[in-house]
Amino acid sequence: MEVNCIVEPSLNKRLLKDGRVTRRGFLSGAAAVVAGFAGGPAWAAMPGHDSPADVTLRIGPVKADVAPGKTILTTGYNGSVPGPLIRLREGVSVTVDLFNDTDIPEYVHWHGFPLRAALDGTQEENSMSVPPHGHLCYRMTPQIAGSRWVHSHVMTMGDLTVGVYSGQFGFVYVEPKENPGHYDQEIFLSTHEWEPFYIDMDDDDNPSAVEQFGETDWGSTMVEIGYRIGSINGKALGHGEPIRVKEGQRVLFHILNASATENIQLALPGHEFLVTALDGNPVPRPRKVPSFDLGAAERVDAIVEMSRPGVWILGSTDDDVRGSGLGVLIEYAGHSRSAMNTRSTVVPWDYAQFGIEGAQPHADVTLPMVIARIPAAENGMEQWTINGRSYRSSDSSDSPVVLRKGVRYRFAFHNTSSDAHPLHLHRSSFELTRIDGKVTSGLLKDVVLIGAHQRMEVDWTPEQEGLMLFHCHNQFHMDRGFQMLFDVR
Repeated sequence: MEVNCIVEPSLNKRLLKDGRVTRRGFLSGAAAVVAGFAGGPAWAAMPGHDSPADVTLRIGPVKADVAPGKTILTTGYNGSVPGPLIRLREGVSVTVDLFNDTDIPEYVHWHGFPLRAALDGTQEENSMSVPPHGHLCYRMTPQIAGSRWVHSHVMTMGDLTVGVYSGQFGFVYVEPKENPGHYDQEIFLSTHEWEPFYIDMDDDDNPSAVEQFGETDWGSTMVEIGYRIGSINGKALGHGEPIRVKEGQRVLFHILNASATENIQLALPGHEFLVTALDGNPVPRPRKVPSFDLGAAERVDAIVEMSRPGVWILGSTDDDVRGSGLGVLIEYAGHSRSAMNTRSTVVPWDYAQFGIEGAQPHADVTLPMVIARIPAAENGMEQWTINGRSYRSSDSSDSPVVLRKGVRYRFAFHNTSSDAHPLHLHRSSFELTRIDGKVTSGLLKDVVLIGAHQRMEVDWTPEQEGLMLFHCHNQFHMDRGFQMLFDVR
């Protein structure tokens, strides 16, 4: 059967030849590729896609040995959790093959990439899905360098085995055109939690569940997602290979929070992180910090000078969370004894320390964005709203909010809840402009963690037309309506 690969007509035709997982064959269901374009933007087809793809992701069952006696049965990419590191090059187009060996349609979201809506990998934006036991092929060009990632964007709606609860995630690093490389070693780390379950916090028969990975107070009904074990790069603390370093090295860490729901704080006792980029975008003022916060889906790039020989734990600053597996050993050459029993230095996380002080350009339009929780009804779960509206992708009566291309919008967020929320905008980055009245500029992000009862402003000028999804990256919140769809015209 002939397979057509969909390609943006304007893209560079050069192909990346290294750092890839090659394709071995096509599935017989490949005809579904062409069928996914009805009503979408104009695309050019590449008939006779016979050469190996630059990037191949095969969605299928995975057995992840997170710890001895703890094998997780999940769905992942290319048989591993996390999926293999994908290295791309800024401005160089690549052909992508997606194979789905599961029984449900899948959406593969390229998080942090300014792609067209058809390739973004979301149902809400009418993106192309990968059909069950089918195949999807397209060409894309990574336009912005830095730490990105790829993950499932299937809505879970109560099924805690699919979407970002599963093992469908992987780091994507886009090499800059010019990379000075002022470091000796480069490490990619992805955090994730496993075996999620619902916890009724009003249930006195299960008090121990409260201790697992944080809690959320829903008011009259207290419900949260709990996890039984955490991991970094698919291994619980002490059960994977340590990160081996040498004294005097400068190690560049790329760290991704690939959790479905959890915001985390990480530290490496005895060391400091020189933060150079957030969400893959260089910060205007690199600063050293002893700890840092990462909302779900956030990334940090930081250099650590290895100046304290020994064995240390890079992991959660919360003893219970770290004890449940969220950590990894850092082992200096010549040292293999137990990890140093040193407590982390924890400081309040402040985005503004990495930005530039000064007034922002005038915004053309200011959009209030009031975040609120609607307590659960007697026989149901809570709802989340933005400006009093709870958006559900399954409800056809929800129409997108129309925005105009080239207009500078200022989103004025007000979090009226007691939860922190990782706010994510698809297909774009935005600029932080004000945090609880403190002015800042120059910080470009695609996820920002807004604290409980906090106010925050971000500026965004849409450069692409089409549907763009905004949502909380806490999957539990998103499933309960915490999302909004924009239509840029």
